[in-house]
Amino acid sequence: MRDFTTAIYRNLLDQLKAQGYAFQTFSEYLHAPMEKVIMLRHDVDDRKLHSLEFASIQHEKGIKGSYYFRMVPHSFDEAVIREIHELGHEVGYHYEDMDFAHGDPHKAIKLFEQHLEKLRAVTPISTICMHGSPRSKYDNKDVWKHYQYRDYGIIGEPYFDLDFSKIFYLTDTGRRWDGQAVSVRDRVNSPQALTFHSTAQIIDYLAQGKFPDKAMLNFHPQRWTDDPYLWQKEKYIQQVKNLVKYWLIKWRA
Repeated sequence: MRDFTTAIYRNLLDQLKAQGYAFQTFSEYLHAPMEKVIMLRHDVDDRKLHSLEFASIQHEKGIKGSYYFRMVPHSFDEAVIREIHELGHEVGYHYEDMDFAHGDPHKAIKLFEQHLEKLRAVTPISTICMHGSPRSKYDNKDVWKHYQYRDYGIIGEPYFDLDFSKIFYLTDTGRRWDGQAVSVRDRVNSPQALTFHSTAQIIDYLAQGKFPDKAMLNFHPQRWTDDPYLWQKEKYIQQVKNLVKYWLIKWRA
């Protein structure tokens, strides 16, 4: 079975359920963390209808996830956001306001306020998550060196409010599960040495009963499709992006 298809994604969810994991949204975990739990996080960077498909699949299986929307046309869509919320999922803001403001935190916080208000006009928002903005020299998290997101009724941001020494973190950044070398900012400090390249490897490891009890899995649903043409297109575009990001990281270092 090809990787990064909705078919193998369904298999991953089924194996997680078979191993007895509970599923909590990020906000639910912050309020009352469970002992054996998976947080499914989705960064809606592009192709918002792919995220709606993920949300529908999860709903069919009685699973909840968290979906973070950018304030750009290929992500922000009131109808899609509302439908995902109505399916029982959490919606949050995938902020990139330091990038929009060219590194000015005072302009960035004004944009953050406007964008948060726009999202809250559609659905409740209690958590946020930074967008990596790999081509930008600005780190969107830096706005919180000058302001406090809790002043805006926000209870959590994963990169600040989760202890990744105790919560295993996996992300499909780079269209692979071991893409640390091509990840500009989607990184956490974790002592856990587990690495996986493919979704099939994760499924196999789960079947052995060795997977950590607590984990956050981060998906970019635009990369996942059963359409052969779109699958090939995404694969080759991502290969080019990974090469550019690899040398960008080297240059910045």
